[in-house]
Amino acid sequence: MTPTLYITRNGLLEPLGQSQVLSYLRGLSLLYSVTLISFEKAADLADTAAMARVRADCRAHGIRWLPQRLHLRPRGIAPAWSMVLFLWLCLREVSGGRARLIHARSYIPAAVALLVNRLTGTPFIFDMRALWPDEMITAGRLRRGSRSHRAIVAAERACLRRAATVVCLTHAAVDHLRAVYPQHLAGQRIVVIPTCADLDRFVPAAVPVTEPRVYACLGSVLTGWFRIDWLAGFFAVVAARDPDARFHIVTRDDPAAVRAAFGTGSGLQQRLDIHPMPPERVHAALQRHSVNVMFYAGDEISERGRSPTRMAEGLGCGLPVVANAGVGDVAQIVTGHRVGVLATANTPEAMGKTLDALLDLWSDPDLARRCRAAAEEIFSLTNGTSAYADVYAGILDRENACKDIAK
Repeated sequence: MTPTLYITRNGLLEPLGQSQVLSYLRGLSLLYSVTLISFEKAADLADTAAMARVRADCRAHGIRWLPQRLHLRPRGIAPAWSMVLFLWLCLREVSGGRARLIHARSYIPAAVALLVNRLTGTPFIFDMRALWPDEMITAGRLRRGSRSHRAIVAAERACLRRAATVVCLTHAAVDHLRAVYPQHLAGQRIVVIPTCADLDRFVPAAVPVTEPRVYACLGSVLTGWFRIDWLAGFFAVVAARDPDARFHIVTRDDPAAVRAAFGTGSGLQQRLDIHPMPPERVHAALQRHSVNVMFYAGDEISERGRSPTRMAEGLGCGLPVVANAGVGDVAQIVTGHRVGVLATANTPEAMGKTLDALLDLWSDPDLARRCRAAAEEIFSLTNGTSAYADVYAGILDRENACKDIAK
């Protein structure tokens, strides 16, 4: 099988590493010889049982996993060291004949793959995920027009131009990129593959929850681009109107910091459960929920590239979505498939209308089936893996054709 290299700064032991890296690679490993380089947080590396499980999973699928420790400090030095280590590891794999193609997940790995491409000619996939520079601006971690911002944008532009194929999560992101970089993307292959879910695992509950209803949120809420104030506003309206409602936030964020955002009114705190959950148990949590609530910094440039994993997993379990517009392709999916409600503002009046619309939606006996059907059409892991396999095959076929011509 053709050797390929997958590189990511996300840890394989993190929920996203499980759902958005390893899930795809299990399928791709049937067609390609996969080496995976990931950067793991110290706390995850210390979890010997989890490490053993993931190592065994990789071995069972023929994936050669090279986990590295993620260093975040000292600031300035740690990222530079990670880049040097990343580059050295990739060059070692290429020179050893273990990588004819590099799949780079997000910007920093893509920058490394770009350097390897310039040094060795090895083609790479720029799997953008979200629009990272604008995400950093939305979160207040980067100032538009600053030296750092200009450097990141220059790297983005170079990666977009030099990549063998660009993968985006949303059609909204593609429209944005083609408008910003019309010359650099002229003739470039761009494929949209949204975040997918394992729909063999994320399935509707055998007995759906009816009462009390559980209003839930899955994933990080303290990123800076998640609107936790909207989540608190919606939960407060629900709590005031439904004394039996329960609230559940499944997150690895600090529970005390999350709880502090929800105030003390309407008895909400007493009915709010906040805790992390191992990736292998997330589907079981979703099956006990009634609705999947998520709000992002809609209408920001950064959000055009967002495809929430939590949406794919919730729809797979037959759960409707409460969200906001201006977030990737979310609004089009929610309205086009009638699988949720869009909140328009974070006011008691607007959130009250959102709740009314949700209650009306729940009266539709076909809702759970429609949610599941939307997940199967848009977010199927099988379809996503097949799309990546097509990208791999297309790049390698073109490389082989070029070599034949050169002969």
